Amino acid sequence: MKKMKLAAIGCAFITSAFCMQAQAQNVTIYGVLDTGIEYINNAAAKKASVVRIPINTGTAPSRWGLTGKEPLGDSWQALFTLESGLDVGTGIMKQGGRLFGRQAFVGIEGPYGTVTLGRQYSMLLQEFSQFSWVGSNIHGFGSLDPWIPNSRSDNTVAYKHSIGALNTGLSYSFGRDNSPPGGFNTPGEGTCAGELPGNASACREWSAMLSFTGDPWGVGIAYDSQYGGPGSAVNMFNGVAPLTFTSNSNRDNRLLTNLYYKTGALKMSALWEHRYVSPQTLSGASITSNQMTLEALYQFTAALSVQGLVQRIINSQQNTRATMEMVNVTYFLSKRTALYANLAFLQNSANAAYSISLGGTTPDKGTNQVGTMIGIRHSF
Repeated sequence: MKKMKLAAIGCAFITSAFCMQAQAQNVTIYGVLDTGIEYINNAAAKKASVVRIPINTGTAPSRWGLTGKEPLGDSWQALFTLESGLDVGTGIMKQGGRLFGRQAFVGIEGPYGTVTLGRQYSMLLQEFSQFSWVGSNIHGFGSLDPWIPNSRSDNTVAYKHSIGALNTGLSYSFGRDNSPPGGFNTPGEGTCAGELPGNASACREWSAMLSFTGDPWGVGIAYDSQYGGPGSAVNMFNGVAPLTFTSNSNRDNRLLTNLYYKTGALKMSALWEHRYVSPQTLSGASITSNQMTLEALYQFTAALSVQGLVQRIINSQQNTRATMEMVNVTYFLSKRTALYANLAFLQNSANAAYSISLGGTTPDKGTNQVGTMIGIRHSF
């Protein structure tokens, strides 16, 4: 990220009184532009293939943002972040066309932790980012559960605190998805604005995390719970149609446990996600899925690294299963610019239609997929 004194630019357009205050504050502008060319076979019905510039991500989601802090004295400071997602291929804003769809929050940081209010990441994603070496890769953990790289909520108050390598966090949303028309927080799950008179629990969400991120090892646990409400649905991302999720008694719960170990140039991690869904069905039956992932990263040189994963997901109630393997090679041309190549394989069970790509390519049930991508990433 590159620090800039944005106040001087803004002073050409705003009042001088505001400028005098802003100049005492360092504001950072930052971003990532990541795109490439992706090929997927069996990408739709009748086993059609596709070659495209994907709209979601490559090795990291494309975005730009502003963040800043202002000292208040006695180890206290005000802070803010505004972060916008974008599709490099077309230049459009993501998250349903929101100006700052990834993050938009303001808060206070002090000796006892940080409190923030606004649109924010779930603690599930914040924990995941500490333990996954593959991260939000287009052919990664999120292929089997796209909520993970999209886990953020509107109207949220959050608290985080770290003591050395020990990290804690809590968040609570009063209305998790007040998306604009055509937009959404979670792919395939509708919207859920909440904050309804007489229905206080509709569309609420809360999350929590606890982790130890030491050297050479770390361990953590995170939990996220979404409540049903008007306009909402629940998607298992396995080819089965989304289920009704419009009652405030419905729950979509995820428990994520992680650990990593580092030795020399090798980093390894194990992640397990247990998902428990109680949708609004006639039978009242719940649905569970379990996703197990092993990841590794090997740093051959300062410029060259190889990442990979093997993962499996099991949904017994809907009789869907899938196994996926992926390898990524990244070469840094500089500190900010990298070239990369992905190769991934997905094996669906007879009743499953999981997608190999976060870009969205639903195959026929029981159909396997191969995905590849070459691309470029630049950070600023």
